[in-house]
Amino acid sequence: MCNINKRGAEDSAPHIGYIDSVYCGSGVDGKGLRCVVFFAGCNLRCPFCHNPETLFRQGEAVEADALVARLERYKPYFKRGGVTFSGGEPFLQKEFALALARKLTERGIHVLFETNGHICDEELIAAGEIVCDVKNQETDDLSAYAKFFAACVRQGKVPQVTNVLVPGKNDSAEKLRALARLVKEYFPQGKIKFLPFRKLCEDKYKELGVPFPYAAVREAEEEDIERAYTVVNDAFRQNS
Repeated sequence: MCNINKRGAEDSAPHIGYIDSVYCGSGVDGKGLRCVVFFAGCNLRCPFCHNPETLFRQGEAVEADALVARLERYKPYFKRGGVTFSGGEPFLQKEFALALARKLTERGIHVLFETNGHICDEELIAAGEIVCDVKNQETDDLSAYAKFFAACVRQGKVPQVTNVLVPGKNDSAEKLRALARLVKEYFPQGKIKFLPFRKLCEDKYKELGVPFPYAAVREAEEEDIERAYTVVNDAFRQNS
């Protein structure tokens, strides 16, 4: 089961968290124009990680109220957007993320979490819109996502499911159908958004002095993405 413990209303202690950076002006991390807070730290070590700096650096210590004040200055520019928590993994810093989400929501600012779905916490799931990126590149075990998706259903949330398509890793018809079955089981009207594997992050690994595990893997092309959608859409129809 997910963690569903509630915080006491009397707990007003400052909430300190660690972030790598804040990017304002994103048009691809949720609806509308958004500010993205990149949380430091992650519970996974995906070999295709596009933000390795969030894995190997502690990040900057910030207080929730100060970060909210900074983000609130951009409110006039959100244009039906809001703030996206990314990383790294924002669910690792529960109290800080919850404090941020609640303070932003109170100010009328939309909150979205980008999560890997391996930390199942119903308070966090309830605190904002959810994008769940399924990490099936090196494993066939999707049990963590079954638990996470079940919690989303209990919270009345339909997450946007994304998947980084890596040729030779998770683009086989078998793996694509397994992903489709999982999503369809919990979200009959749900969809999967495929993100093509790219190597734009290679310079980051070099700067960190860390080998890029997928250096020898080819990038995904448009035809790879089109094929993935064909397989998944066929699987959705067969399971209807």
